[in-house]
Amino acid sequence: MSNLAFDNETTAAVEAPPAAEARTTDAASVRPVPRISLQAFCETPELAATIEAAASDRRMGRAHVKVHMGGIAAAIEFYGSAPTPNLIMVECRQPGERLMEELDRLSQVCDPGSKVVVFGQVNDVALYRTLAHRGISEYLVTPVTEVQVIKTVADLYVEPGAEPLGRTVAFIGGKGGVGSSMVAHNVAWAVAKNFANDVVLADLDLAFGTAGLDFNQDPAQGIAEAVHAPNRVDDTFLDRLLARCSDHLSLLAAPATLDRTYDFDEGAFEPVIDVAQGSVPAVILDLPHMWSAWIRKTLIAADEIVITCEPDLANLRNAKNFIDLLKQGRQLDTLPRLVLNKAGMPKRPEIKAEEFAAALEIEPLVVIPFDAQLFGTAANNGQMIAETDGKSPIVASFDTIAQVVTGRAEIRRPKKGGLGSLLGKLRGGTKSE
Repeated sequence: MSNLAFDNETTAAVEAPPAAEARTTDAASVRPVPRISLQAFCETPELAATIEAAASDRRMGRAHVKVHMGGIAAAIEFYGSAPTPNLIMVECRQPGERLMEELDRLSQVCDPGSKVVVFGQVNDVALYRTLAHRGISEYLVTPVTEVQVIKTVADLYVEPGAEPLGRTVAFIGGKGGVGSSMVAHNVAWAVAKNFANDVVLADLDLAFGTAGLDFNQDPAQGIAEAVHAPNRVDDTFLDRLLARCSDHLSLLAAPATLDRTYDFDEGAFEPVIDVAQGSVPAVILDLPHMWSAWIRKTLIAADEIVITCEPDLANLRNAKNFIDLLKQGRQLDTLPRLVLNKAGMPKRPEIKAEEFAAALEIEPLVVIPFDAQLFGTAANNGQMIAETDGKSPIVASFDTIAQVVTGRAEIRRPKKGGLGSLLGKLRGGTKSE
């Protein structure tokens, strides 16, 4: 096999798959895959299912993936009359000598520059070295996990030594008016102040966003200019749009006007989020309480998600819907974080925090008590809670959220079991799963 057919990369054995409970932790450090074309040719349905599951992960959202059956023989036949993609994955259960013959034949129909990853059953150092010498980019011993597949692809296409991407944290409310934006803004402030990390707060509610008011800012430009000119978005352009709120906190403000409608395509916010991620360690996304293709995509693509709810039945229903959706769309990620806000409002019947948590099987990250005076004063003055009353225990709640969503702390495992009486109201009398 000629090394001209495949990029010659260092080949390494992959250890046995990690335990299932560790997969979300492992996935957290995996970089997103750039826009590439990938085709896999499998011999076993198990590997085909694993690659298809990996392809559905948010980190592979930009890659164009197709999975075929038939192994190397099918790949040889297919590429006899078709161009090869950026990356080819092939499975071979044959002994080493037969594998080399098959790969020699494959090299004759592959375009120069295409990378090849081989899945096999033999865990042998000599085989690894031979494959590396022949130009194979990676060799993985089956069985493998979805995380291993994604990490392998990312390692091949992310430049060595590249700066890590900033973490995106999406905040959304279980209902309108529950205080999700307030939580997002105060957490952004806490990250910037407590950790001295540069933070970009993006107000994605273009019609009614309040970040400008909360930080007493009225910039002439903001996120609308970036969204409506995606081809112009780069570091320099983004820097011109940012309003400085503190030494480490910058704001992409919403216009908060109704002179136009804001109907966006699914990927409308991707360019500005991508550039922001490459510029700062933390990007806080303040999402409006509505449902559209771009909100769904932005939510699923975030590194961390915080759902803010008030302790009532409608919030419980909506939070469960969010969690069910995100469990399907983010199987390798941690569950969203739950914040209960306005707890203990006088004369208002509410669901107890422990009952709310048990129904969702998620422990609240924090429970923020109702304090109309404190929050009203802060809002009217264009201040954060820490600026209005630095001694308030509520400040510690925002500090806790900031620690967790930036990866500096973790919370307890969610309790098992739910409240059939509560979720029965949401599901026509059926108990939670």
